[in-house]
Amino acid sequence: MSLTAELSRKTSRLTEILARMDRIIVAFSAGVDSTVVAQAAFLARGDHAQAATAVSPSLASGEKEEAIHLAELIGIPHRLVTTSEFATEEYRANAPNRCFFCKTELYQILSQSIAGTAWETATLVNGANLDDRGDHRPGMQAASNYHVRSPLIEAEFTKEDVRALARHWELPIWDKPAHPCLSSRIAYGVEVTEERVQRIDQGEQFLRDQFEIRELRVRLEPNELARIEVPLEEIPKLTTPSALTKISDQFLQLGFRNVTLDLQGFRSGSLNSFLSINDLQIAAPKT
Repeated sequence: MSLTAELSRKTSRLTEILARMDRIIVAFSAGVDSTVVAQAAFLARGDHAQAATAVSPSLASGEKEEAIHLAELIGIPHRLVTTSEFATEEYRANAPNRCFFCKTELYQILSQSIAGTAWETATLVNGANLDDRGDHRPGMQAASNYHVRSPLIEAEFTKEDVRALARHWELPIWDKPAHPCLSSRIAYGVEVTEERVQRIDQGEQFLRDQFEIRELRVRLEPNELARIEVPLEEIPKLTTPSALTKISDQFLQLGFRNVTLDLQGFRSGSLNSFLSINDLQIAAPKT
């Protein structure tokens, strides 16, 4: 797939931005955005670029392994970073700014790990793109606090641009659905616990394996209610008598008290639709 003139210009701009950095550390989730940034960083700076993947109970099954595989495919040095956001009371409380505390944990660990080393002057970068600016993303405040740059935004990449460039570079995840952390499935105000995110992960894996649905969410609402979201065209797979029985039995066995199927279908970030203006304006604490 060839690039349009406009996307070719943006790609050159992206490479130029990264080439001006002495050393680069990419916050690498194995999603399409951070994978494109990792590829661009490696093309621009070679071994002076590295990728770092946060590993904690909120990481969905298979994502760590995919990050390792993608880094090997790109050729970029890669390390796994164990984070402990579940030890933070503010994170577990699951207010609308929960993501701030998760990203703060990652950026703090990365910053501390390079202090006094040859990588001390490295620039931390993330995979945020222009489309992310219209969503509720308190993690961007944490990025600002730690001077993390967003080269895709600086080079004016939209999500569509990112996928097109990933396809051009023959990155296998160019069409990968978004995989935000498991904690994002839990309704605001419901405590985030390791048991709950594990249960959500197991529920999603069950649905993918049993019904071959690629994009879905298991949302955890108050009172341990599981709300399943799948694309509208996939709903018939889950509504046969045998499927309903199988899903109900499995989810109750996992520890959910009730199971529902959302008839509005899959919506990325649907829990944010319940936030008030005041919630959206919560200021993340400065560090």
